[in-house]
Amino acid sequence: MVPAAAEEDDLVTGEAVPIDLRPAGFALRAAGAAIDILATAVVAACLIRLVFWAVPGDTAMITALIIVVLALCLIVGPVTVETLTRGKSLGRLAVGARIVRDDGGAITVRHAFVRALTGIVELYMTLGGLAALIGLLSPRTKRLGDVLAGTYAMHERVPRPFPLLLPVPEPLLDWARIADVARMPDPLARRIAAFLRQAPGMSPGSREALARALAAEAARYAHPVPPAPPEAFLAGVAALRREREAAALSRQAALFERLEPVISRRRGMPERG
Repeated sequence: MVPAAAEEDDLVTGEAVPIDLRPAGFALRAAGAAIDILATAVVAACLIRLVFWAVPGDTAMITALIIVVLALCLIVGPVTVETLTRGKSLGRLAVGARIVRDDGGAITVRHAFVRALTGIVELYMTLGGLAALIGLLSPRTKRLGDVLAGTYAMHERVPRPFPLLLPVPEPLLDWARIADVARMPDPLARRIAAFLRQAPGMSPGSREALARALAAEAARYAHPVPPAPPEAFLAGVAALRREREAAALSRQAALFERLEPVISRRRGMPERG
């Protein structure tokens, strides 16, 4: 059973732990593909020019070498680059994306080959129209090659939010001593933290409406629910979760410190056959 913290788009490991991997948006994918196509066209044009210079007048040889150049630029090159860089390319490096498997793992030669072979049709023969159409209809902005290979583009440059260090509001100190918010899903806690960071810059009406909506969601996972304004309740929930998570990490660190001598001695013992 998937825990409540896992949202529909989250990946879930075999231990039922949700992993938040964000797909690259349509604009990012389009920009990365445009850079890759331009780079491929420049390399192919240079190689074809070299072919005409190397074997002038031999039409059959020129035709054969051009086919080889196109195969190198459209299939061999992309497959090699994606495999060696674990899903990167020049365009994806520029936009901060990476191709990964549907389960979040690194792609292999098979995935890269299927993507490159399909890309000839959807990127070059249709001038990107087929890839754009399928990408717009896909929840993860997949193109046809991704659908067939079981991959998608992950956005790696996700901005790291500043830590939220709001204290528990003074009127809620007594409530914080007995409150239970452990069942609150992590995605909801992140939305609450994002709201509290952005609240000072919001208009009063939007701020109050969003605070009420988030407080109604949070109330299902908080017991008891204090008689406090919605935003104060959210601030109390966020501060309480932060304090209890910090305390849990401190206890875990202290436990590891006590066990370190035992673990060190165990490392020096010979393994049992």
